[in-house]
Amino acid sequence: MVLGLGAALGAAVVFGIASILQAVGSRKVPTGSELDPRRLGGFVVALLRQPTFLGALLLQLAGFGLHFVALRLLPLYLAQAGIAMSLVVTALLATRWMADQLSAIEWSAVIAVCVGLGLLAVSSGDAGEAARHHGLTIGLIVGLVTIAVLGGLLSRSQHASAVALLGMLAGLGYAGVAISARLLDDSSISALLHSPTTYTLPISGALAFILYSLALQRGSVTLATTPMIALQTVTPAVVGVVLLDDAIRSGWYAGALGGFVVTAVGALILVRFESIKDEAPSETATSTGVRPEGPGLR
Repeated sequence: MVLGLGAALGAAVVFGIASILQAVGSRKVPTGSELDPRRLGGFVVALLRQPTFLGALLLQLAGFGLHFVALRLLPLYLAQAGIAMSLVVTALLATRWMADQLSAIEWSAVIAVCVGLGLLAVSSGDAGEAARHHGLTIGLIVGLVTIAVLGGLLSRSQHASAVALLGMLAGLGYAGVAISARLLDDSSISALLHSPTTYTLPISGALAFILYSLALQRGSVTLATTPMIALQTVTPAVVGVVLLDDAIRSGWYAGALGGFVVTAVGALILVRFESIKDEAPSETATSTGVRPEGPGLR
């Protein structure tokens, strides 16, 4: 368990730094970008032309390597709780380099998310032995299609709420990565090639990465990242306990539930306050006819 938790925390640091680089690269691409199959190629090419975005991509791949180790060694909710600590890294770096100023209430919400995730961590038991679940695999595929459709619709909106919603969809996409990694049948090369989750894993990751990029170019890093982190943590946690036999430590069910509630409340507070701040520049732009620069790019 020590190796798995160390890998999860290492991945959290890498993911936190990658989020900032991804934000910088994404905001250099026109905000009119949409998750439209006819324009997706051009959007991806434009992103890949940004050196900072390429750096973010490399860090994401390195982080996933560490994350994969954690997913194979820990219960899903503990592996995801460790990864979710990247929210702290992202928030700290965003206030330093992206001009994302957090109020005392928002910092309290960040701390609340971390405390909630900590409660989930100490409530953890052993990872379940179940590695195959046909119904869950079908659910992953249906979920990917749904996320792609909703992402395409939301990517056409410039409203502040679209930032949080795109972040939520990205979080569900990354949750699909975690669940796919857990269901992966690596007993042999043949089994690996014939396992549907061998393909849902990279597709989930790519879709989530694009949706997160779209969210980052439309609003603050904190507003895009918080719902993403919350959903990519909570969704696999519930799936692991309910469907994959991940255990909760005896006598710690209340702690696990409390961690879930505190994490959710902290995330909602951050989303609410960041949405209000993002709406203010938009209203100013409407009244003056001048479109403001992207958040943090002053």
